[in-house]
Amino acid sequence: MLEKVTTSPRIIKSHLPLKFLPKSFWEQNCKIIYNARNTKDSVVSLFHFERMTLVQPEPGDWNSYLQRFLEGKMLFGSRYDHVNDYWEKKRTYSNLHYMFYEDMVENTGRELDKLCSFLGFSPSAEEKKHILGCVKFDNMKNNSVVNHSEFMGMDFKMSSFIRKGKVGDWKNHFTVAQSKGFDEDYEKKMKNSTLKFRTEI
Repeated sequence: MLEKVTTSPRIIKSHLPLKFLPKSFWEQNCKIIYNARNTKDSVVSLFHFERMTLVQPEPGDWNSYLQRFLEGKMLFGSRYDHVNDYWEKKRTYSNLHYMFYEDMVENTGRELDKLCSFLGFSPSAEEKKHILGCVKFDNMKNNSVVNHSEFMGMDFKMSSFIRKGKVGDWKNHFTVAQSKGFDEDYEKKMKNSTLKFRTEI
């Protein structure tokens, strides 16, 4: 995402829930890009990240971590509240662009065009080609700025920061019972939301 939006006057990257954003964001009519990923792949990604980071407590085993995720006992609170609050906000705040990870994997060029339109950019064909090259998964994985390989707060023996980037990798972690329980919990918590994710493409 940062490769796509390098611009001025400044970029602020944040994982903050909507309710913690400063009022000045709305008062100054700041443009906000929200990038969301399907919940099953998200919890797998978070699990591996917390296994490698040295600045957060050990995540424990996969089963207990998954349960904690379902209970919303995460650093930034409930995942469901996080994605839904931004989704609802975009209905009344036109300067919020909601992007889906699955869409970017499926057709990066299309999503880049949408993002440029939102930002008011008109990149040349050469600039677009350069950006699309930069955001290819293997290129990002080997980019020290993106993969945080020089950051001392991560244990790269446990995992790489840029790990797989696949849609549907959750299938390699969830048991049948875990997937069923997760789906039931998801339907209950998201029943009043129009937000829809794809767990495979």
